[in-house]
Amino acid sequence: MSTLLTAYLFLSGAIVAEVTGTLLLQKTAQFTKLGPTLTMALCYVVSFYLLSHALKALPLGIAYAIWGGVGVVLTLIISVTVFKQSLDWQAITGVAMIVGGVVMINAFSKAAAH
Repeated sequence: MSTLLTAYLFLSGAIVAEVTGTLLLQKTAQFTKLGPTLTMALCYVVSFYLLSHALKALPLGIAYAIWGGVGVVLTLIISVTVFKQSLDWQAITGVAMIVGGVVMINAFSKAAAH
């Protein structure tokens, strides 16, 4: 398996762990519920651990942009579909800009690989 592919697999795992932790944040009830709080903290630790491995082959700025951008989009999609939160056109436009930025980085930037 190539180094770059491995880095993107680590980055994907980091994103899933971060999104899971973020979704659990609401369930912690401001850190008053021990189970969700510990699980959320573990998710964040796992996310940063996996992100650190992705940084072996990806530049920090690129990895963090992808991690943050994809995390925002996934969190938003889950918030709309699972938690039934609604979006206005400004939120949709902002998310579209985030997606556009991540696509731009991956498709056209030479900075995406060492």
